[in-house]
Formats: sequence, structure tokens, C-alpha cells
Amino acid sequence: MATIRDIAKRAGYSISTVSRYLNQSGYVSKIAAEEIQQVITEMDYVPNDIARDLSKGHTSTIGVVVPHLRHPYFMQLMTSIMEAAFAVNDHVVMLQSKYDAQLEVQYLEQLHRKAYDGLIFTSHGIPLTQLAAYQKYGPVICCEDPRGVKIAAAYTLRQEIYLDAFRLLQQKGYRRIAMTLSRPEPVSLTSQATMASYRQVFGTSPAPELIQTGVANYADGYQAAAAFVQLAQQPDFIFANSDDIAAAIIQRYQDANRPVPPMMGQENQLSGQLLKLPTIDHHFKEVGQLAFQLAYNGQLKQLPVQSEIIWR
Repeated sequence: MATIRDIAKRAGYSISTVSRYLNQSGYVSKIAAEEIQQVITEMDYVPNDIARDLSKGHTSTIGVVVPHLRHPYFMQLMTSIMEAAFAVNDHVVMLQSKYDAQLEVQYLEQLHRKAYDGLIFTSHGIPLTQLAAYQKYGPVICCEDPRGVKIAAAYTLRQEIYLDAFRLLQQKGYRRIAMTLSRPEPVSLTSQATMASYRQVFGTSPAPELIQTGVANYADGYQAAAAFVQLAQQPDFIFANSDDIAAAIIQRYQDANRPVPPMMGQENQLSGQLLKLPTIDHHFKEVGQLAFQLAYNGQLKQLPVQSEIIWR
């Protein structure tokens, strides 16, 4: 493969002159430009974009770390980040982590080596302070409330909206509330916010048989609902962690010919709209757009986004 040095040697001009022509970064005479272009055509030369970007100190690429795409939260964030990048002709690389600490550190080390202009962590397994320590190498953005950690963040105000949701359910007379969560409380900030809000409103923890974890999509929701269906004392309300999951729970109850408890989903998905389910819209599209802007501009800001309850 031809290099800029090969082009310069054959054309009879200095490397700096060829570089100015290729990058349109300075004066090159018309004759020199024509002769250099003729050699480029003859040698079928194509500039190495990666090397050129590194020489300029940027790659025009943002890495987005996602544990998986099974939950709509990650799909919505990824989609909105890609849309924001496309608008400014930037590139996005999806980096799957599965909450593997070694993989997450590997991605951070790649940022250190300038493989990306910045990293957005939609979720993470390693401590937030460890993410923050890598900001000296480039923008590192988290998508959660940083809770005092000095790191760039775009996030939705989960605990506040969960408090409002449980207060609303309490006012409507619901007490035995079942829940589905994507991960167990000790390892998930979202689960912690959900459970803490419930305890604050009701003054106690929900019964263990009313909590199903590891629920991230429709299939998980259908399986989790099997446990609810078999309960001798049925929940009087189900708080699901997405509208699609709520739809799966409804289907499981219907398949078992059991009365379907009222329920609330999250994410304001099409399934919830069609079923007219109450939901919580966390506005993840806005969160993703803000996260990209923080990474793109290298800003150390923390930008909360207000969620809203949609009661249907």
C-alpha cells in the first residue's frame, strides 16, 4: 500500500508539500497539485484516515459502553446517541461490557491510548470514581446521578419520579405491590432508587415473593409473571420496569385465565400506548443527546432530565 512518502518520492516534491495538498492546509502551486494528483491516481493512493485523525489529536469517534441491548433503556440511549453523532458527522462505536469489570477497564485504557475522543457509559460495573479517574485522558460520561462524584453526567431523576409514582399508588389505595427489576438491589442504582422510594412511601419493604429480578425484556417478563400468577395472595398492583414487560405480564395472566392486576410500565413504549397502560417516561432520548454533547464538547457538566408520569 502506497504511503505519503512514496507519493512524494515519485512526484519529486517534499513530504510537507504532498501533505499540504492532501489536507488542503496550505499553499501548493497549480503545477505541483496536478503532478501530485497524477501520481496519487497512478498509485491508487488512499489516505489512512486513522493515522490522519491521530495526527490531528482526534478520531471523530465516541465509544458507547452498554452492558447489553435487552432492555429498552439501552436501546433508546444508543439510538439517540447515534442520531446526535450523525448530525455532526461523528462516529459511534458500541462497546458491549456485560458488566465485566475487566472489559470496562480495557475500554478506558483504549481511551487513554486515544482510540476514542470520549466514552459514554450507559451503565457500568466498576465504581464511578474509577470512571472519573480516566477523565484526564478524555471525556468520560455516565448516564446516572453521580451523587457527588466529579464526573460528566446526563441522567434522569429516577428517585424523585419513583417517589411520586408510589405516592400516587398509595393514594389510589394500592398496598400489595409487586415489582420487576432488571438487576438485584445491591448492584443496581435503578433498583436501589425503586426500593428506597417504596420504603419511604410505605414505611416497609415489599414482601420478597413480590419482587422478581433479572427481568429485562418481554420474555423475562412472561417468565417472571408465572411466579406472580401462582401466588395464593395476589398483588393488587404490579410495577413493571418497562411497558413491554408489563405487556408480557398481562399476556401471562391471560394465558392462565387469571384476573389481570392493574399495573404501570416504564419508557412510554408503543406496547403501553396500545394497551393504555400508565407509564413513566424517563425521556431517555434527551438523556442520550445530552450525553453525546458532553462527550463531543468535552464538558464537565452534570445535566439532569425530569421524568414524568403518564397516567392512562
